[in-house]
Formats: sequence, structure tokens, C-alpha cells
Amino acid sequence: MKYHTSSSLYRWLVFFVGVIATIAYRVIVVLNDYSPLLVEVTWYVGTIGFVWYFAHRFRVQNYRTRLINEKNLAKKIRQNKLSKDDQDALVFILKSTSSSKEKWNSIAIFILSAAALFYAIASDIMQITK
Repeated sequence: MKYHTSSSLYRWLVFFVGVIATIAYRVIVVLNDYSPLLVEVTWYVGTIGFVWYFAHRFRVQNYRTRLINEKNLAKKIRQNKLSKDDQDALVFILKSTSSSKEKWNSIAIFILSAAALFYAIASDIMQITK
């Protein structure tokens, strides 16, 4: 089959890059109270991580969309007229979707963002009540 996903190792690497970027951005709220230098370093780590992660996600999604559109897969499925190459493309799309770590990154982003928000609100309330 000529369609293939990135290696499992690379997908895990991109997953961890996304999680590290998420943690970096969320921990800035805490670091603001300690060190401007750490805030800046952490911001760069988060930004570079997100650029890498979202560039990868864009490439994957763009490739899937291009395959679906170029091969007119939705229409062919409805008409039950899939060639062997169309079937291989569809298997690739389904396989790459089911092996994606994107769902777990979304969960990590949600949880860490909520924790950062609660910390920031609590910190601001404590500042106001002093």
C-alpha cells in the first residue's frame, strides 16, 4: 500500500511536544510570580512546541482532506465504486485517524488550561484581598 502514516515513534514525539508546549504555556501563570527569565524561556518552549505540533497536525489533516477530495471518496463510497487505490487511500485515512494522539493532546490542553485558569483566578483574588 502506498499510503502510510508517520512512524509510531514520531507520532509519540509530536504528542509529547504538544503536551510539553501546553504545560509550558500554562505554567507561565505561576512563573510570573518568580522570574521574568523563566517566563521568557518557558514562552519560547511553548511557542516552538506549538508551532511544531500544529504544523504536523495541519500536514496530516491537509493530506487526509486532499486524498478524500482528489479521489472523490465520499461519492465513490455512496456509489460503491471504490478502486483498489481508493480502498488503500480510505484505509490510510481511517488508520491515521484511529492512531492519532490528537484526542489526548486535546484532553491535556483542556485540563492544563482549566488548572492554569483556576490558579490565575485564585492568585488574582488573593492579590485583591491583601
